[in-house]
Amino acid sequence: MKGAGVAVPWVLLAGAVPVSAQDVIELPAEDRPLDADFEELYRVGVTEGEEWETFGRVREVAFDMSGNAYILDTQAARIVVVDRDGGFLRRFGGVGEGPGEFDPGAASALRMAVLPDGRTAVFDVQGLAGAFELFGPEGDFERAVRLPDGMVTIMPRLDVDRRGGAVLATRYLVQAFIQFGPFRMDASLAWDAKPIVRMILTGDEVVQDTVAYAGNGGNPEGEANRLAPRLMAGALPEGYLAYTDSSAYAIKVATPNGELERILTRPFRPEPVTDRVIEEIRERNLKELEESGLLERGASGNLPAFMRGNIGASTGSVKYYHEIPIVRDLRTSWEGTIWVQRRGDEPESDGPIDILTPDGRYLGTFATGATAMPDAFGPDGLAAFIERNELDVQTVVVRRLPPSVR
Repeated sequence: MKGAGVAVPWVLLAGAVPVSAQDVIELPAEDRPLDADFEELYRVGVTEGEEWETFGRVREVAFDMSGNAYILDTQAARIVVVDRDGGFLRRFGGVGEGPGEFDPGAASALRMAVLPDGRTAVFDVQGLAGAFELFGPEGDFERAVRLPDGMVTIMPRLDVDRRGGAVLATRYLVQAFIQFGPFRMDASLAWDAKPIVRMILTGDEVVQDTVAYAGNGGNPEGEANRLAPRLMAGALPEGYLAYTDSSAYAIKVATPNGELERILTRPFRPEPVTDRVIEEIRERNLKELEESGLLERGASGNLPAFMRGNIGASTGSVKYYHEIPIVRDLRTSWEGTIWVQRRGDEPESDGPIDILTPDGRYLGTFATGATAMPDAFGPDGLAAFIERNELDVQTVVVRRLPPSVR
């Protein structure tokens, strides 16, 4: 089971919660290069063409069990489905107020998951409530599965429990109840631990199952520091999951009931955030803002949130975490490999991508820039990437991964 890793006694990793009686598998320090020459199967998305293949803003892609790709266009508030060759199958959703339609004002918050039985679950904000709109395998609207009344939810990217009937929040699920009188925060807003939530969609109301509690990475209570480690999770076969919640290289594998089974590590250490690091980040932010022409508008007005954040970081009003997390992203494939993207040369840049297995084998590393992290995985090694062509038009590119990294 240990493969290229070595089991060592568990000691406290930086920012993690101490555990006992689990395997800690120390993987090699030296990268084993992998070839990223994936077979391209098709591309979807054009500047001029059929109406279905012109996208406004592709936010997500997902696959069903047959390998059909579902493309969520939040500008048009619709889902386009193509077959394994990129041919058009159907579209559903759209702008409107009827069943299975979406408010264009809230479409940017839509999230999507394709369940094993072929149904599509689309999270829709719907005012102060929120619901999963369920569509049948042919795109026909079936029913809504609502969250409790008054619960405001910021839904992260979703993964699918392959056992059926449930989806997994792959990032920190922010929720709060709004009521007349004093504002009341839900327990999920606590800073001492962050829940990894599985949402069961079999009834008329969403049943939230907290699979595990991740740590906060050492983040001081109430402080949303820049560079702070994020909770990142992915579903594995048979209800298992992989997640990371600290600035260290510590990939945790948990059982379906949330019991921590093993931790996969590589001997990389987070770098401290120094005054020089902060100054370099501010200089890059200022340069980007100057080039964009938005800096003249100041920190107020209708700037996007990320622009306001960059202005704050550039002017010194943002707090910084005390060290630079190693892991930038984590995703899992249908077959169960764990894709871990490390930071690049700059604190907030993407670096190499490691491929691990849940039982503790290190398969190798894609060098920085060799491949982007797939935006979606599918059966038989399918992987989708949301790219922009030479005309800055979004294109969905579907490739097939070699068996060695599926």
